Amino acid sequence: MAPRNLQRIIATTDVHSALGTATGGMLTHLHALKATSLIADCGDFFEGTGYYHLGKGQLERETLTSLYDVLAPGNHGWPHYFEPGLHPMTVCANAVAEADGKPLFARLRIVRIRGRRVAVTAIMGPQAFNTIPTHQRAGHQVTEPAAALRQLMLEHHHHTDAWIILSHSGFTEDLKLATACPFADVIFAGHCHSEIYGPISVGDTLVLKGAELGVGYALADAVPGGWAARTTHFPVAGHIPDALTALHQKIAFTGRMLTKVLGTVNEPYRNTELDRGHLLAEITARLHTGLGADTVLINETALRPVHLGEHLTLADLLAIEPFDNELVHAFLPEEHTADPGPLLDQLAEQVGPVTIAPRPLPSGIRTVLTTEYLADTFLGGRTHQAGLRLGQAVRRTLATPLPDEKEEAAR
Repeated sequence: MAPRNLQRIIATTDVHSALGTATGGMLTHLHALKATSLIADCGDFFEGTGYYHLGKGQLERETLTSLYDVLAPGNHGWPHYFEPGLHPMTVCANAVAEADGKPLFARLRIVRIRGRRVAVTAIMGPQAFNTIPTHQRAGHQVTEPAAALRQLMLEHHHHTDAWIILSHSGFTEDLKLATACPFADVIFAGHCHSEIYGPISVGDTLVLKGAELGVGYALADAVPGGWAARTTHFPVAGHIPDALTALHQKIAFTGRMLTKVLGTVNEPYRNTELDRGHLLAEITARLHTGLGADTVLINETALRPVHLGEHLTLADLLAIEPFDNELVHAFLPEEHTADPGPLLDQLAEQVGPVTIAPRPLPSGIRTVLTTEYLADTFLGGRTHQAGLRLGQAVRRTLATPLPDEKEEAAR
């Protein structure tokens, strides 16, 4: 490979395994820019589509190791950042071992960009960290991001000329971070899925993020006197370079598997953007009566909005419910059995809106039917499995099976 002459930093974020998009402009464009650009990701490259569900992260891992230089860890796919191929690429200033406080990753990378010594580091916000399933983050914790960054700056300021932060915290939090850490030149934001992309100036710090789901990226050019930052979309697909042909073929093969038709979409979900609240209201009501559960509680963010057509495909189903949630029975924490209101407020703050059946949640309830994620992270732990996955409930509610599938089921 020819020597690289780095002039800028490019950052993607929250790709969420949208590799159908990536087979277009993303792979080709990043490959073309790699000779002159440090390529970074701000987390959540994994989980979110059928590509992850079918490939278990192999395609995402190959994409990252082929095209990227440095990674911020994300709450989605957290265990992947500890894998041999990805751990050396990952930086984080505030993720530490619970037992001894030792960093879980390298805290920074120093690179030369247009002759400047540029420190590239990352942080994960506490809210993002707390959404990682508890068994995945056992023995790990995050410290206060701004304090970790200030300490890092004091240790390394004598041999750096600029500071770039890859944040997995949320755009609003990153504006606060810029105020708390005015030494930062650029903060590339992630995690939030907000409509704010920037760049926004906070003092001398630029805060910006690229479009999610492999649609676009953010970049910061080293210019005389500082940095010039902007966001842009990836261009349409170009010629796939030889170095990426094998990866492209693997992605395309998985894409063809995802075109399998599962049924005819029912009204009112047909030919429209999925209303997650409406779908979950129907699902929780069915589960409450069909499984005889005292109470059903599911967070709206367990599902993703997808535009549906006439037929439900495997790609649609795995995009709607990308996390393969198992439904389980769980204890309600004892302090919330008499008055579940505070628990619902806590869940709304931590994971977003929740749908319950019956509504309102009766007092005195001891067990609920919910997802394994909510049971293990926020409730009193699962008691037993329900024998049903959320994706199965989604499929049964959204679509009517094709005639040949009905005949097969009858046999």
